[in-house]
Amino acid sequence: MLILADDLGWRDVGCFGSTFHETPNIDRLAERGMRLTQAYAASPLCSPTRSSILTGQYPARIGITSPACHLPQAQLEKKLAADPPPAVKAVNADSLTRLKPEYFTLAEALREAGYATAHFGKWHLGHSGPYEPMDQGFDLDFPHTPSAPGPGGGYLAPWKFIKEPPLAGKAGEHIEDRMSQEAARFIRAHKDRPFYVNYWAYSVHSPWNARRDYIDHFKARVVESNPQHNPLYAAMIKSLDDGVGRLLDAVDEAGVADRTFIVFFSDNGGYAYPPKATDPEGYEETPATSNLPLRSGKASLYEGGTREPCILVWPGTIQPGSASDALFQSTDFYPTLLAACGIQPRGGLKLDGFNQMPLLLGRQSPRDLVFCHFPHGGPRQAATIPGFLPGAYVRRGDWKLIRFFADNDDGSDRFELFNLKEDIGESRNLAAEKPELVGELNELISGLLRDTEAVVPVRNPVYDPNAAKPDPLQGWKARSCEAAVKGGIVTVIGKGAAPFLGVAPGKVQGPAVVRLRARSAGGGEGKIEWLPAGAAGNPAEAKSVPFRLPGGDWQELRIAVPARGPLGIVRVYLPAQEEPVEIDWIELTADGKPRKWGFE
Repeated sequence: MLILADDLGWRDVGCFGSTFHETPNIDRLAERGMRLTQAYAASPLCSPTRSSILTGQYPARIGITSPACHLPQAQLEKKLAADPPPAVKAVNADSLTRLKPEYFTLAEALREAGYATAHFGKWHLGHSGPYEPMDQGFDLDFPHTPSAPGPGGGYLAPWKFIKEPPLAGKAGEHIEDRMSQEAARFIRAHKDRPFYVNYWAYSVHSPWNARRDYIDHFKARVVESNPQHNPLYAAMIKSLDDGVGRLLDAVDEAGVADRTFIVFFSDNGGYAYPPKATDPEGYEETPATSNLPLRSGKASLYEGGTREPCILVWPGTIQPGSASDALFQSTDFYPTLLAACGIQPRGGLKLDGFNQMPLLLGRQSPRDLVFCHFPHGGPRQAATIPGFLPGAYVRRGDWKLIRFFADNDDGSDRFELFNLKEDIGESRNLAAEKPELVGELNELISGLLRDTEAVVPVRNPVYDPNAAKPDPLQGWKARSCEAAVKGGIVTVIGKGAAPFLGVAPGKVQGPAVVRLRARSAGGGEGKIEWLPAGAAGNPAEAKSVPFRLPGGDWQELRIAVPARGPLGIVRVYLPAQEEPVEIDWIELTADGKPRKWGFE
């Protein structure tokens, strides 16, 4: 039984050090087996890691290097992206969007050996063709959401993201509860034959949505000095833990616990950044989690992006309640699980993973390095997520070298070197002090890139450093006014009779709601104006609703926008003709989806 959490951080569970999140069932799992404290996902994002688990190969070799497998087009060729914008330094990879059916997956290997195979939960490896779970070795797929990158619309029934076919549930039922109940049913039905349960939880991926009673429970336990203090995220983890508990109970009650190998893992690092939009509201500006002492989180090449909580349970073989600091990577599951089941890998099969049976038997791990290739990101992403840059890293022993592609001003690669034993937070770059070690480890990276035929980003020939500067207004345009951002606050000073901030919010439909937090000493009248798509040059088609900003301290305003059809351009007219208006944030909710500009 392979339990894969989504976006769960290294310190997000009790047995790995969290003092805020409550995970009694995951902790119970750890008591039965071994915690691996230096286990790594093959990528800081989900689809690449998932592909590495099912194939035993590096994402660089497969070509799935970003979470793009929900996209409608089937992109099956390794290549660089076309037509890069001038704001990015490097031309990144164009990730494959499907796991090709030519791979002999872990599920296919087990099924060929007589195992009943079932996939539960998130897939994100392809859809609309021979790319879905039942095409890749699984007898059962529940609830069948191959095109869903996450539980869009929320975790609680009615479920909007489950469409093929729809799944009925009692209002407020959590998808992890339903899914773990179905998995438990499968376990009971197959207790007399070998089975493989691939339980890939939707939790704790966005949207930021959870049971209200669980949120209230954690609100009472918040300690602001604890790096982890988001009650909504803690509630999401509790629902994940409920599901794990139900799976463990099912194995126990079926009488097969003593002959069931159980894995618990996460596909990438925890989301250590503010969610910006939560349901219920009120948790938008509190980082979902903290991966400290690790640096950064999901989407980063720093440790917070790929070091994961990992637990292995094998009754009679793995020592209960044990821990190991041996290196382990998601590519290792394929050969290790087959070996545990007495199955030889298919002849001629290319595997990047190591058979970790020696580690499980109490001997030395055969793995001496970890490799990660992540050809995505750029300066704008890295401004809010440190380490979200195109690059690759290798870890050998305690030393880790990160190679950021084309990141120097002259277009050459930039290096960062860390001793993780002495500096787990990657705060001291020793590259300049140890050039020989940099050269040695860089040769390992280069060799692995060649061996995997990786798509390596190159210098963008049309790169313009001025275009790459972050836009402090985050897409809003100031007209008939000056707008300056400092400390996350926009100060608007009128220069004409009708000062406004305008934005093109993308493909959103009215009706909508605009909320903003603003203040002005004198206050005054304003309005929200919208122009339908394609009408930017025809002001006669503009429609508006008025609002009043009271003078004095900060005010939170809510303005209903009775628009019909697409919102082409949205403008916020402000009473800034005589006195400045300060804006903390603006939020636009359309189609039930909020989008917030915090001007950080």
